[in-house]
Amino acid sequence: MIEIKKKIGIPKYKQIISAIENAIENGLLKKGDQLPSINTIKNNNKLSRDTVLMAFNELKNRGIIESIVGKGYYVLSEDINVHQKIFLLFDELNSFKEDLYNSFLENLEDTIQVDIFFHHFNESIFQKLIKDNAGSYNYYVIMPANLENTNKSIQLLPNDKVYILDQVPEDLIEYPSIYQNFEKAIYENLHKALPLISKYNKINLIFSEQKQPKGILKGFIQFCEKNFISFEVLSTVKEEPLIKGELYILLDDISLLRIIKKMKSQNMTLVNDIGVISYNDTLLKEIVEGGITTITTDFNEMGKRLAKMILNKEQDKIENLNKLIIRNSI
Repeated sequence: MIEIKKKIGIPKYKQIISAIENAIENGLLKKGDQLPSINTIKNNNKLSRDTVLMAFNELKNRGIIESIVGKGYYVLSEDINVHQKIFLLFDELNSFKEDLYNSFLENLEDTIQVDIFFHHFNESIFQKLIKDNAGSYNYYVIMPANLENTNKSIQLLPNDKVYILDQVPEDLIEYPSIYQNFEKAIYENLHKALPLISKYNKINLIFSEQKQPKGILKGFIQFCEKNFISFEVLSTVKEEPLIKGELYILLDDISLLRIIKKMKSQNMTLVNDIGVISYNDTLLKEIVEGGITTITTDFNEMGKRLAKMILNKEQDKIENLNKLIIRNSI
C-alpha cells in the first residue's frame, strides 16, 4: 500500500501521506481500519522513524487518522480534503459570538475544518478540553474569558499555533491575539454619552464576577469617580426594584430582558423613568423598546481578522475597537 520512490522530487513523508490518502479514496482503507505500524513502513521502505512519524502527525492533525495508545494508528475520517483543523474554544455561545464564529468560517478556506468547544467559565472543563485535544490540531483559538491560571493549560500547546481571543490575561500577552480593551472601551464610550448620562441620579452596573471582564468594572468605576457620579455595582437585577431616575448598564441579554420585564411591571418607561445602556449590539436591541443604546465591538470584523491572521500565519496583537450606538433608551 505504501511504496516510496526515490529521486522524484517529492519528500518521502509526503509520499506516505499521498499513499494513505489514495488508499482511503480507493476504498482500500476505511474508517476504523488499522494502518501499518511505523516500524513496518520504516523497514519496508528503508526510512527513518522520524520520516514516518512526520507523515502520521500531519494526518493526525488533519483529523484523518488517530493514535490509540498501545495499539497503533487507525483511520478516523475518510474526508481527505481536510488539510488543516482548528480547535476553537469559546466561553459560551450567544448571538454576537455566533456572528463571530460564522464570520470566521466564511473567511477560511474550504479545506480547513473548525471544531468548536465551550468551557462555560469552568476552569476544570477548560483544562480538560485543552489537555484532551493537545496535538490533534494545526491551530488553537482560545477564549479564556476571566478564568485564572489558563497559561498552565495553554503551555501544553505549541506557542506558534495558539491565538487568544477577546480577553487577554497578563500571563497570555506573549501570544498573538485579537482582543477588546474593555477598560478603555467603557470609560471612553460612557464619556461620549456624558451629556445624556448626567441627567440620571445614579448609575448601576450589573456585573457578574464569574463571567464579566474585570476591565469593564475598572473602567466603569474610573468614569464615575472622575465625573463625580453616584454609582453602585450590583450582581443581579432579580431582587431589587427599579429606582426612578437611575441608569442601568447591562452586560448580558438576560439582564436586559429582566430589566424590561421589571420596568413594565412597575409601569415605568425608558428615558422618562429609567435609562438603559447594554453591552454588545444585536438586531433585537435595534428594535426592542424603540432601540437600546449599546457599547459594542464588531464581531464580524473580529472573525474576519482572526481568519486572516491564521491563513497568513501572523503573530500580531490586534485591538478590536468598540463604539457607542445611541438609541432611545437614555
